Amino acid sequence: MHKLWLIFAQTVTIFLAVLFVVSTLRPELLPQGNHVGVGMVTLKEAIRDGASKPGGFSDAVQIATPSVVNVFTSKEVKVPAHPLLDDPMFRRFFGDRFESQSRRASSLGSGVIVSPEGYILTNHHVVEAADEIDIALMDGRKARARIIGSDPETDLAVIKVNMGVLPAMTFGHSDHAKVGDMVLAIGNPFGVGQTVTMGIISALGRSHLGINTFENFIQTDAAINPGNSGGALVDASGNLIGINTAIVSPNGGSLGIGFAIPANIAKQIMEQIIQTGGVTRGWIGVEVQDLTQELAESFKRGSADGALIAGVLKDGPADKAGMKPGDIVVAVGGKVVNDSSVMLNLIAALPPGETGAITVVRSQVEKIVKIKVGKRPKPSPQEVDQNTME
Repeated sequence: MHKLWLIFAQTVTIFLAVLFVVSTLRPELLPQGNHVGVGMVTLKEAIRDGASKPGGFSDAVQIATPSVVNVFTSKEVKVPAHPLLDDPMFRRFFGDRFESQSRRASSLGSGVIVSPEGYILTNHHVVEAADEIDIALMDGRKARARIIGSDPETDLAVIKVNMGVLPAMTFGHSDHAKVGDMVLAIGNPFGVGQTVTMGIISALGRSHLGINTFENFIQTDAAINPGNSGGALVDASGNLIGINTAIVSPNGGSLGIGFAIPANIAKQIMEQIIQTGGVTRGWIGVEVQDLTQELAESFKRGSADGALIAGVLKDGPADKAGMKPGDIVVAVGGKVVNDSSVMLNLIAALPPGETGAITVVRSQVEKIVKIKVGKRPKPSPQEVDQNTME
């Protein structure tokens, strides 16, 4: 009996030794499974079948990122001379050899390919006053771009490259977006290269921020930093729902408050720019302000809804139609006006040359004023707020 146990023990020892040698030197000879040994612990490894991980966004990223480009701009700027060089006595002895010099200043941003023909959406402030614009695709290809047109009042611009057929991003339905929806921000922050960040839609319809004249932003907590401007805000399916534009930050970095122009607005502006090189908006020549509760009480109104006419441009469309300071606009074309921002957008949407019906309250009496809509003048470079003539 003792001899049998000795033979059994020797057999088991030899078998374990052979198994150890084979598993170390030729593991492929052993049966394969989905368990991996780590020390004394056996871990279960997921089977790599190429499927997306639950809760992941790799599919959306693969769809969207080829359509996002890096935008590099440069322009020539004058370097001011030292004040001493303007002294007549100094110039008498040294002449004009110390004139102001120029240098090239560069900046960066992002853009979104919106058509296979090479049209790219970006921000106006990214390409504003640039002498040269270059774009770089995700695959490393580069090209020189030209400006088709821009709209400073929404901070949108369209540029174009000639590179054959390009991967265009699909426009999503930004008007169906809801607070809490997951979104991805794609761009080139700080010039480190294409980067994807994730967050949610924090708010919709943000306005009165003093960023653009026409504001209707999507707010998100997806990290947006300098260089992300003009990049894409996409939904969980990789569809474009916004153009990243601005952040609220005292130090220039992301604090979780970023703003994107909704894709449906960007699409309308883009189509006008491509067709005509610019954007045409309605204008009636009035200055407006929001109604405060105190103002509403002084006008004996029960609510602060509406927009107060603070001034009327002489011989402008509103003046010719009989609109007066102190009128309270409550509707434009039958659409309710809640504040001055809503009125600005509704007036801008009216076709120039046509007659618009504007409902006002004057001396507590509601009346409709028929106004022949004019064409909104182009803003000067300094005009960036909402306190301009509408």
